[in-house]
Amino acid sequence: MTRWLQPQNLLYGLLVFLPIALSLEYAFQASGTAIFVASALAIIPLAGILGLATEKLAEHYGAGVSGLLNATFGNAAELIIALFALNAGLHDLVKASLTGSIIGNTLVVFGLSALLGGLRYHTQSFNRTAASMGATLLLLSAVGLVVPSIFHGIASGSPAGIERTLSLEIAVVLMATYLLSLVFTLKTHSKLYTGIVPSEMDPETAEVGEGAVGPHWSRLRAFLVLVGAAGLVAWMSELLVGAVHEAGEALGMTEVFLGVIVIALVGNAAEHSTAVLMALKNKMDLALHIAIGSSIQIALFAAPLLVFLSYAIGPAPMDLHFTAMEVLAVALSVLILAQVADDGKSHWMEGVQLLAVYLILALAFYHLPA
Repeated sequence: MTRWLQPQNLLYGLLVFLPIALSLEYAFQASGTAIFVASALAIIPLAGILGLATEKLAEHYGAGVSGLLNATFGNAAELIIALFALNAGLHDLVKASLTGSIIGNTLVVFGLSALLGGLRYHTQSFNRTAASMGATLLLLSAVGLVVPSIFHGIASGSPAGIERTLSLEIAVVLMATYLLSLVFTLKTHSKLYTGIVPSEMDPETAEVGEGAVGPHWSRLRAFLVLVGAAGLVAWMSELLVGAVHEAGEALGMTEVFLGVIVIALVGNAAEHSTAVLMALKNKMDLALHIAIGSSIQIALFAAPLLVFLSYAIGPAPMDLHFTAMEVLAVALSVLILAQVADDGKSHWMEGVQLLAVYLILALAFYHLPA
């Protein structure tokens, strides 16, 4: 009985919303709000399965290919949702979901990990150098968001094409930096991350998502599960994006709030549960890696990738000009994370502080005019 009460099994219980969402859309033509809620809840367990399948497939390859797989599929659910929004021309929603993923991973994932892990252990430790490296990369991503926004204010009379060119050039820099960071973490300085290498973890740490080990899967099984989960996430994402306007109006929420808070939490739910479980087992290196690593993937990999893809899909190219509130949220999240991680230790009160910052930002986004 207790096995079914474990977080990962409760997460899989949400798969019941998959047929519910399909029924609401195709059989009952239900309201956009109902479809939005059902498809969002269905994406949560699918994202967990997607992450698990990625880890199982990565077990069959070396460290370099495994790193590339995790970079590509680690935030696949968020990417798929963003792609459908991008194709629909909802650039503001795409940018909001990117912002939400960064601050959600930084503040909520690590905040909950530090809080709940700290309630079980008086003080928890992690690699200070690795944490500092991650915080610096996130600060770089904040610069990548600030500069286009400042340029937009200073050169407001310039043609829109110049801003798009600047965003494209910055996207190239961010992507190149991310690829070099993979070389740093997986090859030249991999010893700094020995506390988070899956092969060195004991079988008891097997959970959904990043860092999972568990029973061995064949390469074919991992690939089929990965493709199947990605296809279902894409289907649910199409329903989600299609209902976002009606749901926002019915719930009294702006498109920015839905992107920053609701959609971001949906895409990251599996990572949230995994990080907390690792913290409860006193594996804060892994918990911190999930929080910071996922934010880095979004900021330095997903964001520039979406800029590149916007030239091929959607009605117009997307730039990296975020709103002032989004830039402020990312900057504050990175700064407080750097402050908390500076000493290489965490306790429950630091988790409270991170979550408090997230709640303050969420309230600001909720009251932000449309």
